[in-house]
Parts: sequence; structure tokens; C-alpha cells
Amino acid sequence: MSEPALGLWPAPSNPTAPIVSKEWLSRFDVSGPRYTSYPTADRFVEAFGSAQYQQALRQRRHGVGALAGSASALSVYVHIPFCESVCYYCACNKVITKHHDRAVGYLEALRTEIDLVTSELGKAQPVSQLHLGGGTPTFLDDDQLEALLGMLQSAFRFVEGGEYAIEIDPRTVSAERLNRIAAMGFNRLSLGVQDFDPRVQQAVHRVQPHAQVASLMASARAEGFESLNMDLIYGLPRQTPVSFQTTLSQVLALRPDRIALYAYAHLPQRFKPQRRIDASALPMADDKVAMLAMAIEAFTAAGYDHIGMDHFALHHDSLAVAKRQGRLHRNFQGYSTHADCDVIGLGVSAIGRIGAHYSQNTKTVEDYTGALRRRQLPVVRGLTLSRDDLVRRAVIMALMCQGRVDFESIELAYLMDFRQYFGPEMRLLEPLAESGLVQMESDGIRVTSLGWFFVRAIAMVFDRHLQADRTVERFSRII
Repeated sequence: MSEPALGLWPAPSNPTAPIVSKEWLSRFDVSGPRYTSYPTADRFVEAFGSAQYQQALRQRRHGVGALAGSASALSVYVHIPFCESVCYYCACNKVITKHHDRAVGYLEALRTEIDLVTSELGKAQPVSQLHLGGGTPTFLDDDQLEALLGMLQSAFRFVEGGEYAIEIDPRTVSAERLNRIAAMGFNRLSLGVQDFDPRVQQAVHRVQPHAQVASLMASARAEGFESLNMDLIYGLPRQTPVSFQTTLSQVLALRPDRIALYAYAHLPQRFKPQRRIDASALPMADDKVAMLAMAIEAFTAAGYDHIGMDHFALHHDSLAVAKRQGRLHRNFQGYSTHADCDVIGLGVSAIGRIGAHYSQNTKTVEDYTGALRRRQLPVVRGLTLSRDDLVRRAVIMALMCQGRVDFESIELAYLMDFRQYFGPEMRLLEPLAESGLVQMESDGIRVTSLGWFFVRAIAMVFDRHLQADRTVERFSRII
């Protein structure tokens, strides 16, 4: 399929929007981290295990060392790995099964993990964010979801006005289920849509009619959910610019509060389900660029603000407001409106952060449940950040979230001379500045409106690990 007549992105009809040519998109069609953490999870080591995680939890509880005064509310992530059927594009940690009784033992393991964590951390710690991801959290039935929420509410103190989100598969949720989910206290939903074209849905083994999603979103709004997020993917098999334009029109008619637009990364050597995708049916590079261009133009024209990377939100949404006010943050679930906080990761493969420590649970359900039957925390790898890691994390997150690094704030926080410490990085920024992606100012570095679309490439300059080995093939594409 040839590309539609769309030479610039977004269209010049929006005079304040940056203009990005196909040449720009091609230039930055490289792999790079998403920086939900720094250092990234591929740098975690097995030398960090359950003992180190327990110590980090105790330090937070007692305010020891770097965690002294850590009284901010927590974020809690719970991973539910089960799915009834496989989506061929998926790269998540999942277990495909129609046997719902498998969730019974998993919930018991979660109960033990919560107990072990709070025995070190202390009970009734405040929580301002909860996210249930997977897999498919709605694989659990309503009684099981309520039981899980009961465990969490007995262990933590959920604060009023927090963000309590759950990912849902529209094929597994009815209006009646939404009523129960709302009654449990969830106030945000994330719907996996990916594409509305029936041919594309068949090619990726995820058939869910547009009418089904539209009905579910209407029910969600009637229930009063504060925010509805929709996930889309471009670059899927059988997608074309023409078919994707139809999907975009259907999405915008439903008007979700937030949209996450991801590029499909075809890595069948790493993700077995992707081996079922016919590689010859994948769109050509030019068509992928055209689809991205159309999406950005359509979202911009429809009143969505570009939050960063592949995230968009309506102008009044709390995420867009947070970006305008400089309050945007980032954690393992992506962009957040809440202040930078520690994350408790629960469940198989879940990642957590306590101060300067990252941890990750074992990746198989068997190992996870086995460790917890022995009443051992299932952490199998992690990292304690060095001073250099902490400095670079502060710089990278400032770029990713505020689009600006103030030299003085970094220098005062870490007692260093920014220009001297980051001399090589400042030189690497020069061509990006010449290209108009960043502005080098006397007191800091500012990401331009054009640069926001390539902010991962700007952040990569300050990634010491990445610059040292240049092994970027392990990550998804920036564009």
C-alpha cells in the first residue's frame, strides 16, 4: 500500500505544532530504552536478591541512610499473568490457560508475598497509586478481584484521591462487571484495543469488534470512571495506512481520555507468540511512518496533548495538566501525575523500587509460588544504585518528564559541577542542538517542542551503560 499524501507531521494546519519530516523519523528509527527506570532493568544483577530487598524495606520503614524521611505515599503494582488466549504480538510475561482454578494458588502466593513485604515495611503504609497489570487482570473473577483488593487494603492504607487502575480485556468484561469493578474502588481503566480492523485482529489473534469496545466505554463512563486509557499499536500485520486511518477515526469518536500509541517490535527470536505472525504481512517501513504521522496529526487536531514519547492525553486530563505544570513523573508503569515515589512490585516478574534499590521477582509462576511456599520473598535480581547512577537518573527523568535539566538543582543535590561531570555528554548533545531538538542554555538544557518526539534519543546521551557498550538491539524502536 502506498503512503497517502502526507508529507509533514503534524499538518501545517496547526502552526504551533512541530513539523517532522520522514527524514527525521528515519534518522531516529533506532532502538533505545523507554526509561521507566534508570539504570534499565536489563542491568539488574543476581547478586541483589531477597536479603537485599528485605534490607531496603527495613531501611524505608526506619528511615535509615538515603531513605531517611521517606514518608511519601507508595505506588503498588500487581502482576496477574494469566490470559485465556494468546495475542501473537504480545511480549508481556504471561501464562495462557483456560483453567481459572490456577488463579486460586496464585492468589494465595500473593497473600504470602504481601504479608512478607509488610512484615519488613510495616503495615498501613499509605498508597496513592495502584495498578493491576498482566497478562489479563480480569482473568480473575469478581470474587477473586475483591479478595485481592481485600488483601491489599488490609496491608496498606489507600489514600483518598489516589489513582487506582486496572487493565481490562474488553472481551472479558461486561457492563455488570464494570459495576463491580467500580464498587471495588478502581477509578481508572486501561483498555487493550491495538486496532479495530477485523483483518488485523485475525492476524494477531485478538478479535474484538468495535461495537463491543464502544459499548464497554459507554458503560464505563456511566459508572463514573475518572479516566479511560486506550492502547493502540501500529506496524501490525495486515495494517495499512488506509485501514489504520479508519481505526483512528473510530478511536477518536470514542474519545478516550488517554491514548498510548506503541510501535510493534517484531522479535520472534525472543517472544515465541510472535513466531505465529506472518512476517511478509507486516507493513513496510514507509507505511509504518505514514501511520505514525497520521496518528499524531489526528490526535493533535482532536485536542490531545503530546505527553511524551507515545502517550497522549486530552487537554483537561490530569496527565496533560501535570505536564503543563511541571509535575510529570515516571515509574515502571509509565508517566504519572503523582510525585516520585517508591514502588512495591507484587506478583511474578514484578519490578519494584525502594529508594536507591531496584528489585524484580522471578519470571515463572512455578518459581514464584515455590519461593512463597517456603515463605521466601521471590526476588531473584535487582540493583543498588551507585552515586553516578543516582545523578544520571535525576538528569534522565528531568528530561523525560519536565523536558528540562537545571544545572544548579543537580549541582546542589549532588555536590558536583554539571558541565565538568558531563563534559562528554555535553559534546554529544551539540549535534542534537544544531538539529533543533534541544536548546543549550546558560543555566540548563531544554527539550524543544520538536525534541519531545525524540526525547528517548536525548536521554540516551546520559545513559552511561548504553554509551559504554552500545548494545541497543535489546530495546524497542524509538519511533
